[in-house]
Amino acid sequence: MQTFILMTKLASEAGSQVKDRAKQGQTWMNQVRESCPEVKFVAHYALLGSFDFLSVYQAPNPEVAAKVSMISLANGAFQAQSWTAIEYKRFIELTEEL
Repeated sequence: MQTFILMTKLASEAGSQVKDRAKQGQTWMNQVRESCPEVKFVAHYALLGSFDFLSVYQAPNPEVAAKVSMISLANGAFQAQSWTAIEYKRFIELTEEL
């Protein structure tokens, strides 16, 4: 499994629905679990900055990671990016192969 970081920015109208955030988040999670049962979430964080949420998850390939981003966009995200994450130890190993 590969590790990915999902960065999500909600649409501006989502700010007026902040009290519904838990329900919206659960709806999103249920859709991810249904559409991508192989995805394993590691952590979720709310952010105060350019993005609203950061989720760390594992998926078998970039196509499944793209589905997670698309589900976010379908659920009111203005922007959703899935970034590949490489553990630091593995990154160092890769540099030694150069």
